Amino acid sequence: MKVTDNLEHNTCIRYLKILKKIIALSVKNEWLVRNPFTGYKCMTNEVEREILNEEEIALLLNKTFPSKRLDEARDIFVFSCYTGYAYSEVNALTPDHLGIGLDGEKWIFTKRTKTDNRSNVLLLPIALHLIEKYKSHPVCIRNSKLFPVKSNQKYNDYLKEIGAQCGIKKELTTHIARHTFATTVTLSNGVPIESVSSMLGHKSMRTTQVYAKIVQKKLSNDMKSLREKLESKIQLTGS
Repeated sequence: MKVTDNLEHNTCIRYLKILKKIIALSVKNEWLVRNPFTGYKCMTNEVEREILNEEEIALLLNKTFPSKRLDEARDIFVFSCYTGYAYSEVNALTPDHLGIGLDGEKWIFTKRTKTDNRSNVLLLPIALHLIEKYKSHPVCIRNSKLFPVKSNQKYNDYLKEIGAQCGIKKELTTHIARHTFATTVTLSNGVPIESVSSMLGHKSMRTTQVYAKIVQKKLSNDMKSLREKLESKIQLTGS
């Protein structure tokens, strides 16, 4: 997989985990005499997840684009930043997914495409504004959708243009939007990790804890930066 197909280590491990399950089932049903994976642990490498900070989100929100296609792609991306939904999930959203929660607020009630887990999200003001903006869009009315989502390939191409025009060096993807929701939008603003895990539709809290580590690392870097600034301004002298 690594040599012939040029796959990354973590991708290979993901496929191996699936194969391990099939092999274990084969041994259990006596289709195989022994399990060749016995004693083998599928170890993944820790991946640095890219996220957008508040300044970069503001750049996106305040940018005026010369074309309608880029304006729409930006809005869909920002919506993902404030809901945590991936491309396929935003593409599948219809007015029927909107509802009023027990708190009297507007929510999206849906399931994650990937895990089939519940992924209900309270609609923040920016997300609500974007839904309202496209309520009368011809494509949305015709297809009964919340947003006029283009094909995945076109969407990713447009995001590259958007990033370049906004001067954002990070590669804009639906993954980075989801990571941004988990960190900059929610965890960094005091939303409990259990709530974030529920909104993201994670099966295990361990999956969400990755984002908590990102927030802690950012906080540590921010404090180190503050310490250096203070040390440069204040010269400590002995008594």
